[in-house]
Amino acid sequence: MTKRRPLLRSLATAAAVVVAVGATALAGGVGGTASAANVAVAAATAGCGKAPTLTSGQRSIQSSGQNRSFILRIPDNYDRNHAYRLIFGFHWNGGTANDVDSGGSDGAAWSYYGLRQQANNSTIFVAPQGNGNGWANPGGQDVTFVDDMIRLIDADLCVDTTQRFALGFSYGGGMSFSLACSRAGVFRAVAVYSGGQLSGCSGGTEPIAYMGIHGLGDSVLNISAGRSLRDRFVRNNGCTAQNPPEPRAGSLTHITTTYSGCRAGYPVVWAAFDGGHTPGPVDGGGDSGARTWTKGEVWRFFTQFGSTDPTPGPTTPPPTTPPPSGTSILRNTSSGRCLDVNGASQTNGTTAIIWDCHGQTNQSWTSTASQELRVFGGKCLDVSGAGTANGSPVIIWDCNGQSNQKWRLNADGSITGVGSGRCLDVVSGGTANGTRIQIWDCTGAASQRWSRG
Repeated sequence: MTKRRPLLRSLATAAAVVVAVGATALAGGVGGTASAANVAVAAATAGCGKAPTLTSGQRSIQSSGQNRSFILRIPDNYDRNHAYRLIFGFHWNGGTANDVDSGGSDGAAWSYYGLRQQANNSTIFVAPQGNGNGWANPGGQDVTFVDDMIRLIDADLCVDTTQRFALGFSYGGGMSFSLACSRAGVFRAVAVYSGGQLSGCSGGTEPIAYMGIHGLGDSVLNISAGRSLRDRFVRNNGCTAQNPPEPRAGSLTHITTTYSGCRAGYPVVWAAFDGGHTPGPVDGGGDSGARTWTKGEVWRFFTQFGSTDPTPGPTTPPPTTPPPSGTSILRNTSSGRCLDVNGASQTNGTTAIIWDCHGQTNQSWTSTASQELRVFGGKCLDVSGAGTANGSPVIIWDCNGQSNQKWRLNADGSITGVGSGRCLDVVSGGTANGTRIQIWDCTGAASQRWSRG
């Protein structure tokens, strides 16, 4: 890991600047629209069953009008009919995608923070390259870059859509935290090594499995920054608040705590160690990608999740009266299933999904003169956090007249969000009961077309 050490001298100054910029880079739009999204049932990506055109190595892609690059690592024994776990590894300030991919001086033992060796050809890995070797994420550009990489990979390779993960150190930890905030419905879990809120936090109200790792003596990003990031997801995940134990200074050990009381499938883990600003601490002192305990604990954290874990609850509705006049179902052209409020719940933040059409009140939508899609009378179809980016989750919320609750019903069957200009879309083109709804660039795909009936 010697490639990293000379870069840390400049990180403290850079981090201070980025905190000021990044804190507003992804500010979460109009307040009041939060959600607690469920993780979707696994859906095969379009790349499943296809002979891939992507190969391992450095790739380029256009994103937000820029030429961006990343390194892709596909398992040597890749099977087009097997849905793989997908892990994004983000570099630190001044680092590079190649540093993450190669493992630096520690080589294969530290590639992708040691997880590539742990995976043993069971996982697809991506090392994105940050602009200026950082992750300032201006205007959400780096999150959009991740969206674009996912779309490219999903179209060509077979990915388990419930097994996407992100991790990173320092600035890369800040970027992983930003994805936890804005893409909780896309990523299953994140691991943040010695991070801070450096890349913004758009949304930040949904649960996601979260692991934080931080050194007591971190002089670049104080451990209080890591605790603050952790505590956001302690709240979001419904965990019991506590002050987890941390090792004493001089002990040269670490203590890992799993929070209690968390919502099923959304654990929070905190690992504090007696050391400084490093992703590879070793009990007894020093840091080494070959000998660190972090890679084993993060790998266990990521691999505890099954491919359909947790699943949305069934949407069997309670007995209801017939829907009021002027309402109708919205049937998705691709799946034949209907736009549905998960579990027939009227709670703010309940996720919109597709489900077998049954015409009850949680599938009965009224298009109003104010461009709302109303359900249950006073609830509106809503983009969580007033999000405008690809992948922003769609939920229900008290009708408030804001643009993230306004929709245009187009002649081609697409439904466009007025606030975002993006289309009502089924995640990854899924067709299974319980697949979540999001907004995405309008493509004309059948998964973005809806019929009333």
